[in-house]
Amino acid sequence: MSGTVVAVSSNAEYAFTKPNREGITLLAGLGVEGDVHAGVTVRHRSRVAQDPTAPNLRQVHLIHRELLAELAESGFDVAPGALGENITTEGVDLLGLPVGAVLRIGPEAEVEVTGLRNPCAQIDAYRPGLLKRVVGRAEDGTVVRRAGIMGIVRTGGPVRPGDTVAVQLPDGPHRPLDRV
Repeated sequence: MSGTVVAVSSNAEYAFTKPNREGITLLAGLGVEGDVHAGVTVRHRSRVAQDPTAPNLRQVHLIHRELLAELAESGFDVAPGALGENITTEGVDLLGLPVGAVLRIGPEAEVEVTGLRNPCAQIDAYRPGLLKRVVGRAEDGTVVRRAGIMGIVRTGGPVRPGDTVAVQLPDGPHRPLDRV
């Protein structure tokens, strides 16, 4: 499975959206260079409040452009970076990946998938009603999160729009993604 990077985004300040950039640099074990969420330990405010020493499993946030297109069909104009993601992809079933899958992005960067983004009410502050479009329930009542995936940087390197995204699945039985 492979795809393409559509956009890259980062923000040095806490804000819901992240401006698009010409390129970003991933730093091994930290995240996106200059991004407020980069670090060895948790950086998301809600996570810091719970346990500031917990490992940062949310160093990089990825969303698939196919979700943004689906949201547009529902009347929500959401551009890449608007939901706070660092990398917007196309052609990769991000939500279908297992824990531990490795995304090889661009010439050298590698991101290990840790889980699903757990969207919060800030999404409705951005666009009222949007939260219901990215979080729902399956027929069996389980929560379905569709607002992208999170990962940690295994190998750093530059990432730019147009770069390829190649998927390497982990060995053994695959564990489905859950919120991180």
